[in-house]
Amino acid sequence: MLKYPCLVLDHDDTVVQSEKCVNFPYFEYILTQFRPGSHITLPEYTEGCFRLGFADMCREWYGFTDQELADEFEGWKVYIRDHIPAPYPGIQQVIQRQKELGGKICVVSHSCEENITRDYQTHFGILPDEIFGWDLPEALRKPSTYPLEQIMKKYGFRPEELLVVDDMKPACQMARNAGVSIAFAAWGRKDCPDLSREMTELCDFSFDSPQELEAFLFV
Repeated sequence: MLKYPCLVLDHDDTVVQSEKCVNFPYFEYILTQFRPGSHITLPEYTEGCFRLGFADMCREWYGFTDQELADEFEGWKVYIRDHIPAPYPGIQQVIQRQKELGGKICVVSHSCEENITRDYQTHFGILPDEIFGWDLPEALRKPSTYPLEQIMKKYGFRPEELLVVDDMKPACQMARNAGVSIAFAAWGRKDCPDLSREMTELCDFSFDSPQELEAFLFV
C-alpha cells in the first residue's frame, strides 16, 4: 500500500533545476527591457519569490503592470522552449515508482503546462495525472487551495492521502490551509541556508535528496 496515494509535486527546483539556468537569467533580461537600469541578484530573486511569490515580487519591487506580467509570461514561454532544465538526480525514480505502484502524480507549479509536459515527456517518458500551473487565473494558483481541492474532488482522496513536495513558501500556505502534509524539497535549496531553516520549520518533513524522499515513501 502506498504511503501517499497522491504526490503533489512542484516543478521548478523540486523536479527540475530551473532557477539558475532558466528563470533567473530570463528575468534579468526582462528587467533590462522593462526597467532599464534595474538590477537583481540571484539571492534577491530567490528571496522575492519565496516571500512574495513571483507576480507580487514583480509588482511590489518593480511596479510591473498586469500587461507587463502577461508580456513577461509570453516571452518566458518562448525562451524556455530552447532552454530545457535538467532533472535532479533521483527524482525520476520517485516519479516512476509512484506510478508503477498505482499512485497519482499531480503537479502544482508556477510553471506553465506546456513546459511541464515537455519536461516530463523528455526526462521521464510519462505525463502527470493533473497539472495546475501558471496558466490558471492568478487567484487559483498556489497558495490558493484550489489545486488540492480539485485533486481531492476528482479522485476522491482525503487530505491525509496527499503529500505536497515543494521548495517554496506559497506551497506551505496552500497545504496548511487544505489540511495536507508538506515535505520540503531541500535538495533544491542547498545554497539558501536561511530559507532552508525556515522551510524545515514550516513543513512536516524535510529531505536533503530525492533518494531520501524515495526511502521515506516506499519503505
